[in-house]
Amino acid sequence: MESITPKMDNVSDKSQTFSSGDAEKQGSPPEEAQLQRKLSSRHLQFVAIGGTVGTGIFIASGKSIATAGPAGALLAYVFIGTLVYAVMQALAEMSTYLPISGAFTQYASRFVDPSLGFAMGWIYWFSWSITYALELSAAGLIIQWWAADLNIAIFISIFWVPITLVNFLPVDVFGEFEFWFASLKVLALVGFMIFSICINAGAGDQGYIGFKYWREPGAFAPYLTEGPKAKFVSFWAVLVAAAFSFQGAELVAVGAGESANPRVTMPKAIRRTFWSIFLLFVFTIFFIGIVIPYDNESLLIGETNASSSPLVIAAQLAGVQVLPHIINAVLLTAVLSAASSNVYSGSRILVGLSEQQCAPKILQLTSKRGVPYVAVSVTAAVGALGYLNCSSSGTEAFNWLLNITSVAGLIAWCCIFICYLAFTKALRAHNIDRDNLPYRAWGGDWFATYGLVFCVIITLTQGFTAFVPWNVEDFFIAYVSLILFAVMYIGHKISTRSKFITSAEADIITGKFQSDGETAEYWDESSRSMWTKGFNAIFRR
Repeated sequence: MESITPKMDNVSDKSQTFSSGDAEKQGSPPEEAQLQRKLSSRHLQFVAIGGTVGTGIFIASGKSIATAGPAGALLAYVFIGTLVYAVMQALAEMSTYLPISGAFTQYASRFVDPSLGFAMGWIYWFSWSITYALELSAAGLIIQWWAADLNIAIFISIFWVPITLVNFLPVDVFGEFEFWFASLKVLALVGFMIFSICINAGAGDQGYIGFKYWREPGAFAPYLTEGPKAKFVSFWAVLVAAAFSFQGAELVAVGAGESANPRVTMPKAIRRTFWSIFLLFVFTIFFIGIVIPYDNESLLIGETNASSSPLVIAAQLAGVQVLPHIINAVLLTAVLSAASSNVYSGSRILVGLSEQQCAPKILQLTSKRGVPYVAVSVTAAVGALGYLNCSSSGTEAFNWLLNITSVAGLIAWCCIFICYLAFTKALRAHNIDRDNLPYRAWGGDWFATYGLVFCVIITLTQGFTAFVPWNVEDFFIAYVSLILFAVMYIGHKISTRSKFITSAEADIITGKFQSDGETAEYWDESSRSMWTKGFNAIFRR
């Protein structure tokens, strides 16, 4: 983890305002009220954690272990983690320089192509809004584990109201709520790690385990084929599941337009968000892999409750009977925290789309306390689609909508890298030295290119199982989001005849955060080793 030392003086009150004329340049909302900069680094960090740490790690991680084995799944999560780090570095540099609402959805329109901003923004908004409906449905299924005779529609209604109302609170109050709510998930995962160490050391019914399950049934699970290549195929098959689990880490940049003193809070929040999520995920996968054999049939149940959670399976193997109820309660807080973060993120993306004239201007309406209540209402309304799960035919329709979100995160990551490469090119065209930016991303263009290449490869190949053997339905399930993205991009391009933005034309001024008495955040080179300085000299340009 990089050691970065901020060099700054006391920040004046003027650091809470945009440069003069920015409101006119971006298009003022229909009311005088604006989004307010009240989110601290801690709030931004836990909003992102709230949207990221959910059923992906608490439940779907079990299927990853079953598909690739403990070593294969661990490698997949670490590899995806490097891509997420590249995403976060790119976002840190752009969002500290231009901390605007919707962040990267606006960057695409300003640095690359308005059609790219349109397609990216809308598919990303739909992804999080439909995920809100998913989380509400998941909350109902979790409670059904205790009361199977109750209809999930009851709980969708019960949770939809308070989660939506929370998002109408002032943003600093919402941030505080999300901080404490998301903290429960972090504590649960840390508690599981401690529990796993005790089980592995012999505290459970299985006695001392060590790395027994890495030897039998093995560290890698075969998938679709036999021999050495089966290990690689299983590893590649888990990459999408790992990417889906990490999806949401980039949400820390969505709140850039509401961050207090973004030149300080954004770099700190982005660094802490990445390392918190990365370490939580990697260590959770590692500990699951050493206390549960990958051939345990319970890992493939597929239920959205405690019965298929690897955390519960580990407790059952150890002979601990009360833990399933505790884990189910934690799962409930996990999905509700994620649901709250979904509405927040989706509403701010809508505001960003409206500011770039890709959505109705009414979405910019804000209350006196800075809440974009129209955007919140529209995003929250999509949660009603969760009622589709109350019937068998509706469930099938809902699952198809859900398929659109499967690789939306990967598409967003690809677009972020493209935006960053265009951003650095625009800086050079405007003779702006990256050394003078509030934050300079490690690796620069090289690291972003690495992330872009692998994100594109994973996005295009993630549905390879549909080809062996060929299955039409599986093909559309895997690629429907890509098809929709292409349709929106081409449709917008044809209807508006928008042109690609050249480096000289790129708007890198509007929304630039001005601050007095504050200097950029620099790397403290004096505290680094010779090897680190050498890497920085090569990759930081």
